[in-house]
Order: sequence, then structure tokens, then C-alpha cells
Amino acid sequence: MPLPPGLDQLEARAREVLSPGAFAYFTDAAYADAEGRETTAARNLRAWSSWYIVPRVLRDVSAVDAGTTVLGTRVELPVLTAPCAFNAFAHPDAERAVARAAARSGTVQIVSTAASMPPDEVAAETEAPKWFQLYSDTDPGETDARLDAAEKAGFRAVVLTVDAPVGAPRYTGYPEQGFGAVATGSVLDPRLDWREVERLVRRTPLPLVIKGLVHPGDARLAVECGAAGVVVSNHGGRQLDGEIPTALALPGVVEAAAGRIEVYVDGGVRSARDVLRALALGARAVLIGRPYIWALALDGEAGVHELLERLREELRNAMMLAGQVDAANVERDVVVAAAQAGLPRS
Repeated sequence: MPLPPGLDQLEARAREVLSPGAFAYFTDAAYADAEGRETTAARNLRAWSSWYIVPRVLRDVSAVDAGTTVLGTRVELPVLTAPCAFNAFAHPDAERAVARAAARSGTVQIVSTAASMPPDEVAAETEAPKWFQLYSDTDPGETDARLDAAEKAGFRAVVLTVDAPVGAPRYTGYPEQGFGAVATGSVLDPRLDWREVERLVRRTPLPLVIKGLVHPGDARLAVECGAAGVVVSNHGGRQLDGEIPTALALPGVVEAAAGRIEVYVDGGVRSARDVLRALALGARAVLIGRPYIWALALDGEAGVHELLERLREELRNAMMLAGQVDAANVERDVVVAAAQAGLPRS
């Protein structure tokens, strides 16, 4: 099934082809109310529109580069596929299809510890660069085994998820797929702390990216611990409900990082305009999760590839209209908070 004309229609179309349980699993949010209107997951989406784009005009935009680098690797668009568990709930080709689509679009796939198939099999699907998402296990030996396997499989970086010392209550999605409403899970380690981050940095030669922080103080600690990057993330609203939307947390984390490490962001990114906003606010790249799951459900590899290509072309268009020619150097003053009076100084 081809993708709908508007990317904002992806979720509704995917609902038509997914089982009710699978759809609930991917859409669920922590402590979701009956309608899900006031959850962190819903606020993530709305928060990006709180940043207005302030275009610059009368600039030569005949040559626009929508690519960038992430940890030294060239990508053709600043959009990576976030680690999402159990891609097979969406499509039988699962993470393999996402790997092929990401490779065709020239970007990085981040493979979850909880992938539908062994991560090394996903890594072997293409020669394109991939990162491995790591959950720290209650057994340090298991954590180290996952690291060793990631290194052996050829992953280029490790993305350590740190906002899940315990699973939050989720009353839809989890029960339908056979999990409890409060799923702590053996892969989650409530003892994970900054000392363990330092140990992991020493343990692996791969650059380590910390995923799941929103506080500027934690960004400074990530720098001190030797992390190569951070992902501003609230787990798609699936952990602590009421948490700050990532679009609002991003500027503070970027300021705290002060260019010493790369900053990425996920949560509620649904359009190329959101990508442009994130770049202007200081993100090196964004991660998308649910959008590529919907595209995967609709048309497998072809659907994910079409989504990424459309985001690339729409980002190029948005950059040209905003007077920006380099995705790696989008000017900060082309976005302004909606509540801010006046326009930024030129």
C-alpha cells in the first residue's frame, strides 16, 4: 500500500493494516488517558509547532546540501531511524526492511536490543553504517556480551538508553501483546548510574551515545563521562508522563553541551519542518520512530524508503524557503519561540 499524500496521515493509514494489538503497542503512552490527548507523547507533537520558522530571503539557494555527518559518518539526510523494538509487529521483514531502506537513503539505522531478530543479522543485511541500541542488563556480564556482539557485528556506535530504569505503566499495547501493564522486564537495570556509563565508555572502543536525557545538567555529566553524543528524548512519551517535550528541552541541552559532544533529538518529529526546527535549535540530526513504523506497516522496505526520500526532498524545499543551504549549519535565528515578542536580531 503506497504512503498517503500527507505524512500526517501515516498513522491513520497504518491503523487500517495493523492488528489492533500491534497498533496499540506502537501508539501506547505511559499512563495514557482514554483519548491520549494530554500525554507526553501528544505534547511532543504539539511542541514542535511552538517554534515558528523565520525565513531569510534574497539568498542564493540554488545549491542546498541536506546531508550532514554523525559521529564522523556522512549521511545524506539528518534523519536516523530510531531504535524501536519488535519491528515484526508491523511487517514480517521487520528490521531487515528498515536496514535496506536506510541504506538506500544513505542514513543510519539504530537497531534495538529488543529487535525482532538478532541484531547481528540486521547488521549483516547491508554494509551501510548502523548503530546498536543498548539496554544495560541487571547482569553486567550480559551487558558486556551485548557490547561484544555489537562490536563483532560491525556496528559503528552504541546508543545507551538511560531513561528506563523501570517500565512505566502502559494500559494499552502491552497487555494486547502479552506483556503486563507494568512491564519492568529483565533487560532493565534500576542500578544504572554515571559510574556504569564511565565503565561502558572504557569497555568499548565504539563511541557511546546516551539516549533519554532532557536535563542540561545531565548533558554536562555526559560530557564528563566521555560520551560521544546525547539524544534528547523522553522515550516517545512511553516512560514518565508529564515529562518536558523534547522540542522544548533541546535548546537547554544544546547550550549545556556547548559543542563538546553531538546532540540529537527524537520525540514527535513528523515533518521536514520539524527537522529544520531541530537543526536550527542545535541538533546534529533527528531520530524518527513511529513514522517509519507506520511506513513499514504500509509497504515494507519500499514504504520506509519512500518516507525517508520524501523527508529529504521536503527538507531541501523547507531549507530553500528559509534561506538555508547547509543542513549542518542551519542558523539559530531562523526559529523563534511562538511566545516570544518580536523577531530575532539579524
